Amino acid sequence: MARGDQYNPKVDVYINKAKPFAQPILEHIREVVHKAIPGVEETIKWSRPFFEVKGTILANMSAFNAHCSFGFWGEEITAVLKEAELLQPGAMGSLGRITKVEDLPGDKQFVELLKKAAKLIETGQYTSPMASRHKVAKAPVAKPEAPAEFVTALKANKAAAANFKAFSPSAKREYTDWIAEAKQDKTRAKRIADAIEWLSEGKKRHWKYENC
Repeated sequence: MARGDQYNPKVDVYINKAKPFAQPILEHIREVVHKAIPGVEETIKWSRPFFEVKGTILANMSAFNAHCSFGFWGEEITAVLKEAELLQPGAMGSLGRITKVEDLPGDKQFVELLKKAAKLIETGQYTSPMASRHKVAKAPVAKPEAPAEFVTALKANKAAAANFKAFSPSAKREYTDWIAEAKQDKTRAKRIADAIEWLSEGKKRHWKYENC
């Protein structure tokens, strides 16, 4: 089958060097990724294949002696996987130890997850898991102030404002940082609307996972 420029020869080399059991797994992952995201780009980072969308890491795959792994990148898609009970936090990658193709999500579900992850990148809702590491390496900087639009929205909702005021500084920062990091106006507006709704109910930013 003819392949376009989006197929990186270095990834072919990586797959061909993998253990025999791993090769069909890696090939299957690769084909599903390209099926879901026609414009995805392949690269090699840290000696393993990565898939990127618009220069941003979407996911990576790896082969080991007895299993393979596939890891989504981005805090938002990780939350989606956790909610769908697909996340395997005790293993390298997002989907746990993969020893056969059947260990992967079904193609339909896998494609949907990949499309959702790509959309998060394209709409500016993606937060790299490397962000916290970068913050540790850098000199301390002042946390961003609450965006003006968020302050205005709080003033218009007394319950949300009262609950926000009562939160600890770290709980407040979870909201203000999340909103301030939005790259597009549409994304920021959606996050503010969600924040006001949750705050009016006394919920913290990550309320969905507090009882997990």
